[in-house]
Amino acid sequence: MDRFALSRRAFAAQAAALGAALAFGPSAAQAATATPTERRDLYPHGVASGDPRPDSVILWTRRAPDEGVASHRLTVEVAGDPGFAEVVARGDVAVTAATDWTCRFLAAGLRPAREYWYRFVDESGNASRPGRTLTAPADDDARPVTFAFVSCQDVTQGAMNAWRRMIHEDGRKPRDAQLGFVLHLGDFIYELVWYPEERPGGVERGRRLRDIVRYPTGEKVETFNIPANLEDYRTAYRGYLLDPDLQDARARWPFVPVWDNHEFNWRSYQSQRILGGEIHPAQTLKVAASQAWYEYQPARVRKPGSGDVFEAPAVEDRPLAELDARGTGLEPNNLAAIKALQIQRAFRYGGNVDMILTDNRSFGSPGGSYSGHPDLKFGGAIPEDMYAILDQGRDYGGGAPPASIRVGAADFPNPNVDAPPEAYLGLEQMAWFKDRLRAARAPWKIWGHSFGTLTGRTDPQNAPAAFADRWPAGAGYGIMQGGGYGVEHAEIFDMIREEGITGFTVVAGDKHAFWAGYPSKTLPPRAFDPVGVEFVTGSISSQTFAEVQQLGMPRNHPMRPFYIHDRPDGSSESAFGMTLMHGVRSALVLHETGDPAQARAARNPELAPHLRFMDFAGHGYATVRASADELETEFVCIPIPYERSDRDDGGPLVYRVAHRVALWGPGAAPELRQEILEGDPGLAI
Repeated sequence: MDRFALSRRAFAAQAAALGAALAFGPSAAQAATATPTERRDLYPHGVASGDPRPDSVILWTRRAPDEGVASHRLTVEVAGDPGFAEVVARGDVAVTAATDWTCRFLAAGLRPAREYWYRFVDESGNASRPGRTLTAPADDDARPVTFAFVSCQDVTQGAMNAWRRMIHEDGRKPRDAQLGFVLHLGDFIYELVWYPEERPGGVERGRRLRDIVRYPTGEKVETFNIPANLEDYRTAYRGYLLDPDLQDARARWPFVPVWDNHEFNWRSYQSQRILGGEIHPAQTLKVAASQAWYEYQPARVRKPGSGDVFEAPAVEDRPLAELDARGTGLEPNNLAAIKALQIQRAFRYGGNVDMILTDNRSFGSPGGSYSGHPDLKFGGAIPEDMYAILDQGRDYGGGAPPASIRVGAADFPNPNVDAPPEAYLGLEQMAWFKDRLRAARAPWKIWGHSFGTLTGRTDPQNAPAAFADRWPAGAGYGIMQGGGYGVEHAEIFDMIREEGITGFTVVAGDKHAFWAGYPSKTLPPRAFDPVGVEFVTGSISSQTFAEVQQLGMPRNHPMRPFYIHDRPDGSSESAFGMTLMHGVRSALVLHETGDPAQARAARNPELAPHLRFMDFAGHGYATVRASADELETEFVCIPIPYERSDRDDGGPLVYRVAHRVALWGPGAAPELRQEILEGDPGLAI
């Protein structure tokens, strides 16, 4: 058997494992006999590629069904030129209602670090729009690599101007400086939908609602409509993928996707939904959400069965009873549901990056109780020491949690003394993650994390006497954003420090805000020991915390200075980053003087040595450029995307800020260097 046949056999096995058809070699499928006719209307959801490797990439499309047909036969053509004169791979497959008329091809036998074009052609010669994709560099390719990371796009409440900006900027760069892929960190869809006619004036929280997703079945919870079955989830993806800017982005770059919470349910853990404060078993819905994600995302993931069709496991909706040491429910239907689609994966990208992607939602623990404590009125802040006890549950203090918790002058019973710790990776995935991190040999070990590890805290103990009734005496620092998962993070960060792992980098989303900083097991007055760097991207379009606060917080609210800075001209800007990075005194000085320099001079240096940038009003995306000795992350921030821009560049920029870090050695601490490249980040620094 010759090498060509051996390669084909190996790629065929890979394709089968991925649930994809194989496109390999120009004669792998019958060549088209005539020039195809482009019919984008028959492929209304565009084309996409994903998870590039040096020799292959996943290709995707959806051929809308013609009335009365049971299937369509699609051929994919992969070419080395945009005119398809040099076809290097073909493959064909039948698409049916079983996959909602979507298909996935593994285009294999390709060359590393190359630009390719692809299209799909049906049995009648009707072609999709062409797509462009890129293979990964070879594992020993020392050239710098660049990628973007994004999250949180809600097409029903905002425009996709960030995608248009990204496309515009990338197209103006030389080929060797362009993006290699887009890492999508989740909330690709929002399952929560407001129907325009159900909200006053078709507006919610200052945003015009678009009638883009309307569930055939659906379920009403409070003011929202949410999916009730597989067809509902499919409907959401089909609605989102009609957006022209999102379609253009998926046609330009390979995507590397993971999910966050909204791909299943906003408030959920494992296979359980929380609706109206009550837990509802939802194993069948979790499987349906996973199936729809698989059908619409071009990713190398593990699913039931070996063909293209997602063979959904038969599960029943059952509550969770017995939990393992990290809170994963051992109920058989739960395990079947959360493992039906396994999206955690790792890959090398050139000589400079090892990427590790985790599933941060399917294995999350139920969470303990945060009730019964004294009334806390400082903007939702929770005393740091109390938070650690509740978060770590029965693992606190090496397995000796206190029976009661003291906050100020009050004691209350510890409700989590017997509860598992807050966790999201679970035992099995944690072991896999640590093994992959240990095995990584590239200079930069990048963890694609849906929501990040950084903690946002403030110092109410330093507030003036007028706020004394809002914070218990002696309670110390208060956690306001992020944080938690102390047991899992300590396990990871301790391993990094003990084993001398360098180049550890977290890229994250979910927060609808731009953050930059250093992961550390503890913060002052405890030891501050950064083990890496972390960057969080702003949302593509989903509403930010700052926008919601400015819409809803009265101007005379006593806590307003900690969230919003009102300028003399009547405009306002988010001050929440000032409060979390510099402290309550800085926020109050800003309120009194309007001078950011004076405000920063009043900062509490112990509060946030781990944070360098926080913008709770930021929309846009981030890019990473990784070379052998330096990593640069650039935040690209755009204005609130109320409506689609009519400009080719997607509209104006608010700012562009770079953070650079040189590769550090074992035992050393990373050091971020910040540069404002364009615009004004305001109070974000």
